[in-house]
Amino acid sequence: MPMHHPRSHHRFSPPRIRRLALGGGITRDSRHKRSETGAQRAKYRKKRKFELGRQPAMTKLGAKRIHTVRTRGGNEKHRALRLESGNYAWGSEHCTRKTRIIGVVYNASNNELVRTNTLVKASIVQVDAAPFRQWYEAHYGTAVTKKGKREAAAEEPKAQSNHVKRVFAERAKTAKIDPLLESQFQAGRLYAAISSRPGQSGRADGYILEGKELEFYVRRLKAGKAKHAQ
Repeated sequence: MPMHHPRSHHRFSPPRIRRLALGGGITRDSRHKRSETGAQRAKYRKKRKFELGRQPAMTKLGAKRIHTVRTRGGNEKHRALRLESGNYAWGSEHCTRKTRIIGVVYNASNNELVRTNTLVKASIVQVDAAPFRQWYEAHYGTAVTKKGKREAAAEEPKAQSNHVKRVFAERAKTAKIDPLLESQFQAGRLYAAISSRPGQSGRADGYILEGKELEFYVRRLKAGKAKHAQ
C-alpha cells in the first residue's frame, strides 16, 4: 500500500487560507510604503486580517438607505449608501435642527465628489434654511431678513402679553446676524460643513458655516465659478 503522509488529508494549512482570503484585498498597512529616504522596505510578512480595508461607501443624495457591516469584535458600522437629511448646528445661536441636504457645492479633495453629490466628511453642502429661520423668528420675535421685517411691519401686530414683550426686547439686544448669513436666508439655503462620517456612522451631520470660515468658502466658490466661466 502507498504510504501517506500523516497530514496529507489537510488540503490547506491556515496560512494558505489566509493568503487566499486576503491576497487581492484592500489593506491599510504602511509596510509597502517607501521610507523617508526613498528606500524600499523589506517585505517580511503578508497581509493581515486586522489590517484590512473596505470599499468606500460613496454616499449619495437620495432616500435614506443604510447597510450594517459586521466588523472586528462583532461590532457594527453603519454604511450610508444614500442620505437626504442630517442634524446641523448653528453654533453662534446654540441651535441644532434636522434639515434637508440640497446638494454638495465644494470639496477640497476632489471636484468629482461635487459633480456626483457624494457626501463625505468635510464636504461643503447647501441645506434648507427653513428650520433655522422658523426657530429664529420664534426665539427673537422678528424676521431674519430685512425683507421679512418690512413684510412683518406691514401686517397687523399680534397680541402679546407684557411678559412676552419684555422677553423679546431683552433678546433683541443680542439679535445680530452676519450679512453673509442674511443673504443666504434670503435665498432659503445655508452653507454647511459635514463633520460626521457617513460611511462609518450612517449620518450626515454637521454645522452651519459662519464668520471667517464662511468668508473663506464663499471666496473659494466664487473663484471656482469665475474659473469655469472663462
